[in-house]
Amino acid sequence: MASSKKFGKSGSSKSQSMVLWLGIALLVLLIDQFTKVLVLGAFQLGDSTPITSFFNLVRAHNHGAAFSFLAGAGGWQRWFFTGIGVVAALFMVWMLRSHAGQKLFSLAIALILGGAIGNVVDRLLHGYVVDFLDFYWGAWHFPAFNVADAGISVGAALLILDEILRVRRGR
Repeated sequence: MASSKKFGKSGSSKSQSMVLWLGIALLVLLIDQFTKVLVLGAFQLGDSTPITSFFNLVRAHNHGAAFSFLAGAGGWQRWFFTGIGVVAALFMVWMLRSHAGQKLFSLAIALILGGAIGNVVDRLLHGYVVDFLDFYWGAWHFPAFNVADAGISVGAALLILDEILRVRRGR
């Protein structure tokens, strides 16, 4: 009887962790979609509003992947990147289930998951990803991006940090 109670606690703890990680992914998704709705309602394609000396709000449509990779490929890339996003999201949910107790790793995956789903939703709804954050220095502009992309980037950085810390602990 004692061992079943112990098992129940760890199962419950794992479930609570999953709820936390999926909640973080959902939060990224909701913030991403909310900001995109605001941009779509307030801006026409190509509009730009200066905010600071190094940042504009813009409305850009990315028909490709990161940095507009394959943007001009003729349309098939919409479904290709949507499929990759769905498969990646399923894999990330599995990873969260398998590693829910690893906090930094799971936070990283949750941020990437929320961002990936946010961009998949855009592809399904619009056929492109809505980008609106434009950072620049002088005449040089970093490619416009969105909250989903920020979640993916921060998550990727946290994955690298998690791996560095894991390797150091192993020494």
